[in-house]
Formats: sequence, C-alpha cells, structure tokens
Amino acid sequence: MTFRERTLGSLRRIGAVALKEFRQLRRDRLTLGMIVGIPSLQLIVFGYAINLDVRHIPTAVIDRSESALSRKLLGELAATQTFRIDRYLRDEREAVRLLEASVIGAAIVFPPDLERRALRGRGLEISILTDASNPTVASAVALAGQGFERSLAARMAPFQSTEPSAALRLPPADRARFGPESELVRAEPVRIEVLPFYNPERRTAVFIVPGLVGVILTMTMMLMTALALVRERERETFELLIATPVRRSELMVGKILPYLLVGHVQVAIVLVLAVVLFDVPIRGSLLDLGVGALPFLAAMLAMGLVVSAAARSQFQATQMSFFFFLPSMLLSGFMFPFDAMPRPAQWIGELLPLTHFLRIVRGVVLKGAAIGSLLPEVAAILAFLAVALGVATLSFRKQLT
Repeated sequence: MTFRERTLGSLRRIGAVALKEFRQLRRDRLTLGMIVGIPSLQLIVFGYAINLDVRHIPTAVIDRSESALSRKLLGELAATQTFRIDRYLRDEREAVRLLEASVIGAAIVFPPDLERRALRGRGLEISILTDASNPTVASAVALAGQGFERSLAARMAPFQSTEPSAALRLPPADRARFGPESELVRAEPVRIEVLPFYNPERRTAVFIVPGLVGVILTMTMMLMTALALVRERERETFELLIATPVRRSELMVGKILPYLLVGHVQVAIVLVLAVVLFDVPIRGSLLDLGVGALPFLAAMLAMGLVVSAAARSQFQATQMSFFFFLPSMLLSGFMFPFDAMPRPAQWIGELLPLTHFLRIVRGVVLKGAAIGSLLPEVAAILAFLAVALGVATLSFRKQLT
C-alpha cells in the first residue's frame, strides 16, 4: 500500500468519525442548545451587568428644614441622577436601620437652620449618610456630593462679600460678645459632608470577601447534589432507592440533609479566612448568619435536584449548573452595583436567591444587622426553595413512573 493510499484511508476514517460526532450532536438537543446558549447568555449578561456608572441609588431624605431652599436643593441633587428619592424619614436612627437592611444606599440630611444660615451668610451644611459596605456606591455618592458642592459654591460666589465685617474691626474684648461664630460670610459657603458607614476606608476586600460565601455555596451545593444524583443514576443505584418504601419527597430531602452541614462548614471556613487573611470585621451574630444561610443552602441543593432531574450525564449536569451560576454571579450585585443595572436585569436578579443572600450575609457581617430586619430577604429565598422543590418532585415523578 502506497503512502497516498494510506493517507486517503486515514482521512476517510477521520471523516467517518467526525460525521458520526456531528450526527450525535444533532441528536443531542441539550448539548446543541448549550452550544448556542452559553455564548449568547455570556454576551447578554456581561453586557447588561458590567456597568460601573452608578445611577439612581435608593435614597431617603431627612428634611428638618422643610423650607423652599431645602426642596430646591433636593431637586437639584435628584437631578444629578445619582440619587433616587424613595422616601422621607423622621430621624437618623430610621435611616441607619434602612441602611443596615440594604433598603437604601444613602440618606440626605438637611439641618433645621439651613435657610437661616444661608440668608445670614453662615454657610450651608448638608450631610449625606451612605452605605460604604459597597465601595463603588460610596465613591459615587462622594463624587456626586463633591460635584454638587463645587457647583453650588460657584453659584453663590457672586453674593459673597470681600469687605471685612464690622465685627472684625471691633476690639477683641467687644468682639467676644458676638459669640464664637459671628455673623460673617464664610469663605466656604457650602459644605456637603459624606459620612460612610460600615466600611469608612472603602476597602474592596471588605465588600467582596463576605459575598464569596454566597458565590461558593451557589457553585458547590448545586453542583455536588446534581453530580451525586446523576452519578447514582449512571450506576443504576438510584432506581434501587426508588424501589424501597421511601417516598420520592422523603428521598430528596434525605439526600440534601447531609449537605446542609457541609455548607455550614464551608461558611465557617470562608469567614475564618476572611478575618485572618483580609481583616474583614464580623459585626453581627454568627447565629443570625447561620439561620440566614440555612434556607439559602436548601434552595441551592433543591436547584441541584432540578439539574439532576434534567441531566443525563455528569457532563450535562456541569453545563446546566453553569447556566444558573453565571447569571447568579453577575446579576446578584456580587461584583457590580445592583442599582447600576437596567431595570429588566434587576427584575431577573430579584428572582435569584444569591441576590437576597448577599444582602443577608453583608448585612449581618458588615453592618451588624439582626436577622429580624432581613426577613423579606429570607422570605424571598424560601419562595425560591418551594418552587425548586416542587419542580424537582414533579420532574422525578415524570421520569420514574
């Protein structure tokens, strides 16, 4: 046999194998869908989620001045598009409570003597409380405050007097009677003080590392459960369990119970490393964090059951887990500001349990919030858990009957 004949024969055999693989791909609709779906999902999710231009931060207002000037300044602050005025509060304690629960990202405080100080030339002072556990949001608030301060100061500059006041020309003994702060036009007519809460140094590690608790649990819990069940199906041991008197719902709950303990061990490992390596403060109760982690762990394990019911191999289970993991990581506010995403992306993010668990873990660890103030987030995770368990139960019944 000549070299040419051997080469042609080899090419024919390679072509036959390649044709067989193409036909198998055409029959495997799940893999074919992933070939199209994964790049499309990456493009859409990354395109919408990666946006560092923070806009429309949920903001509360404490207006003790209740004057025309405070309303005018509030309107101008809202016009910067950095702040979205959501509610009016009575005092700072209520604002701090909402900051702890991640309901708002900033609170603007107008003092009671705002208009009087402006008319007497004593300078405007406005405070903005901000949630600095997210450094990106805190930096956006600080930049907006500084920009508005410069703009307002420039507009007020023509009204400042450069002539010394009569009080300055008095003898020192008489000048003291005017008080420690005389009625003079200040060189600094406007001052906007941004007060960062929970992470005054704006360290990125303080924001990212606690969020890794949720990201790691999302990946490991769902993948471990899905692979374990698919592996049993491939080895034909799952059907033997079904043949026992154990009900399907009891079987699924029994399957996920051991992983709840594994998940809490992972939480403990991440927190220890966060404190030792990254100096992340833990301000809240670890018991509250454990209670908040329990429904999230169950939700991720239930999602693993859903994946295992649809997958026919461990490879497919891994691919399908990636479909859920990627949007969870990008649309939950783990890496990029949640409020910077467009509304449709936020609606999708609100359906993901990781979004709500990140608020729980950051609220407890960084802000010292009690689990009672985060019950809406827990309720959202429980709702997802109920839906995932229902879908998993129906899928297994359809597959095994």
